[in-house]
Amino acid sequence: MPLNGIRVLDFGRYIAGPYCAALLADYGADVIRIEAPGGNDDRYTVPVADDGSGAMFMQMNRGKRCLTLKPGSPEGRIIVRQLVETADVVVANLPHDALTKLGLDYASLSAINPRVILATASAFGSQGPLAQNVGFDAVGQAMSGAVHLTGTPDQPYRAQVNYVDFGTALHTAFGVMLALRERETTGKGQCVSGSLLGTALAFSNALAIDHALNGIERQPIGNRSYSSAPTDIFRTRDGWIVTQIVGGGIFARWANLVGRPELIDDPLYASDILRGDNGEVLSVIMQRWCDDRSSADAIAELGAARVPAAPVLRAGEALAQPQVAAMGLVEPAAYPGTSTDAPVIRAPITLSDSAKMASARAPQVGEHSDAILAELGYNTAAIAALRAARII
Repeated sequence: MPLNGIRVLDFGRYIAGPYCAALLADYGADVIRIEAPGGNDDRYTVPVADDGSGAMFMQMNRGKRCLTLKPGSPEGRIIVRQLVETADVVVANLPHDALTKLGLDYASLSAINPRVILATASAFGSQGPLAQNVGFDAVGQAMSGAVHLTGTPDQPYRAQVNYVDFGTALHTAFGVMLALRERETTGKGQCVSGSLLGTALAFSNALAIDHALNGIERQPIGNRSYSSAPTDIFRTRDGWIVTQIVGGGIFARWANLVGRPELIDDPLYASDILRGDNGEVLSVIMQRWCDDRSSADAIAELGAARVPAAPVLRAGEALAQPQVAAMGLVEPAAYPGTSTDAPVIRAPITLSDSAKMASARAPQVGEHSDAILAELGYNTAAIAALRAARII
């Protein structure tokens, strides 16, 4: 495994920190999730198990071990110090003042272990007028310009999927790998810092460049695209489909398919940006074509013509697709107290010469506390005393 021998302490919450650590666990890192006695709030979001553990928790914390701990208590600080001495990476998406209070800031960690890498993710970074503010995914979406351009002129919409959080986790995991690589040369760790605002602006950067160089203030246009057409969502006889027509070749194939070959040489549609500018008419044409077809028939015809299209699926339908099974994306995890196995998707990448770790479910609250403390040298009586004092 690429990350065998790498130990990660995961103080993360919700998505940005925990998903970063989960990606490292997928490829062999020993990730210890540190929770408050009784569990953290993010464990119980959208409960799916008898113990209250939630759907997001199942995904974010697969393959980890769990230690319950009060890290701010005197005894907890000793345990944190012992853990940091053994760690390669500490993940903590907490505000900077909270990191400092708990002794998880980089200066404190590196004084204990100069080789340790601290991976942090915050809403707004550590500098500037908003640095002390907290925020979640929707804050990044809204402040990047993406929410303004999603929906209709009288009603902006945020994305239900927390792509800013996930993107920040991916950027942070990338930073951790860079820092591990650099440590091979220098022997020293460093601090990797990600932010929700930075991720959101990076993902929406083309919109800002368009405005800066073209001076155009784009307005929301529903599901259509500014830079291609007919890119839109269309109703069929029994559902909805999406098309994304990008490039002259695909547009020509689409025009022939819907019986409008004259559009190919029409100067109104001579480029992607012109097709986007005049996309409302193209969407009307496509909608008429879809009116008499089922989703399956429309997708079959579009696929045969090599035009990108897909059905709009419900969450319950998404994992049932034969393509998902063919790609081996779902790894069922049997968590205690669930009605069935959780259909967990781990890092959706493959390495030709390196397999993922064997699939393992998310941990129950404090499931590995005794084993982890025993590794640090605590005997049974010492562990029992810590538990009696509610330190673990």
